[in-house]
Amino acid sequence: MPKILIIDDEKVIRSTLKEILEYEDYEISEAKDGEEGFSMIQKSDFDLILCDIKMPKMDGMEVLTKSLTLEKQPQFIMISAHGTIETAVEATKKGAFDFIPKPPDLNRLLLTVRNALEKKNLVQETKVLKKKLSKKLDMVGGSPAISQVKETIEKVAPTEARVLITGPNGTGKELVAHWVHQKSERASAPFIAVNCAAIPSELIESELFGHEKGAFTSAMKQRQGKFEQANGGTIFLDEVGDMSLSAQAKVLRALQEHKITRVGGDKDIKVNVRVIAATNKDLKKEIEAGEFREDLYHRLSVILIQVPPLKDRLEDIPLLVDKFLDDIAREYGTVKKVIEDKALKKLQQYPWTGNIRELRNVVERLVILGNKTITEEDVKKYADY
Repeated sequence: MPKILIIDDEKVIRSTLKEILEYEDYEISEAKDGEEGFSMIQKSDFDLILCDIKMPKMDGMEVLTKSLTLEKQPQFIMISAHGTIETAVEATKKGAFDFIPKPPDLNRLLLTVRNALEKKNLVQETKVLKKKLSKKLDMVGGSPAISQVKETIEKVAPTEARVLITGPNGTGKELVAHWVHQKSERASAPFIAVNCAAIPSELIESELFGHEKGAFTSAMKQRQGKFEQANGGTIFLDEVGDMSLSAQAKVLRALQEHKITRVGGDKDIKVNVRVIAATNKDLKKEIEAGEFREDLYHRLSVILIQVPPLKDRLEDIPLLVDKFLDDIAREYGTVKKVIEDKALKKLQQYPWTGNIRELRNVVERLVILGNKTITEEDVKKYADY
């Protein structure tokens, strides 16, 4: 049941609002002035505050300003009999959800309360999702090899420099790209990932740059491409070494001129994107073979980040395994399994040609098939080496 606090120095207003809102199944508390109200906000977790502006001891604007500095920030609806347009604008600028004049219109009040509570729920859900995403994308490890990658990310992320991430499959190149984006000034804007190897060569240009209606047989309507979708944010071109030469030429133009043209169109569309690319190929050899444009390579590789294979950071395996055990327990809704030190040491002896992706699969297999405590014998039996 949503918790609402009414702060108003007029008892009649408090009583009227309380009666109306309790009828709508809200849990209501009251405060007779701003000072008492702010004290209650500090002590309790309210979803919404209905706050008068003109009050003794502490006015509503001060309550609003102080409350929005707290860790748990409730939504505010300001109410006043002396309100003006300037007052309403000031209240919303300070962070209030809305402003309602006294005496409040019942229908508007209830609608505004519902909308404010919905926003509160959305904000809370977004925080939870971001926390989960951050944990999912956590870069685990303290080895010299991975520490160097982290250090480079810290230096590069705040800039607008293009980044080329290299390394074998399964090492976490997309994870590095996510961290560059999350630590950049574009973190609140879209992060759009494109797997160039998974898209047929005849469709890659449409995928990246979009198409106009009728551009080809199945183009039944106009479609935005990934560059447009990423406008203001970051586009991640994964396995860029598999991109066709034709698409490479268009990507090069987008980087040089900050413009793209949809397939079948003739109109230039301005785009503002940061490009991060990744590949498991040796692009210099691809250039020599005529499979990759040298000018595009130099455009993409302002900063190079080499992600180490797991065999070069074996000391990180215990930390990685612990994270995977946490993740798997959460996904399965089960108790986290324990793994013996001997089992961990055994895992550190394997070559891990599939890198972190392979290790994660093996840990999941051990959770499913192994004993309550994962032993060295479990590893020998289920690790496939």
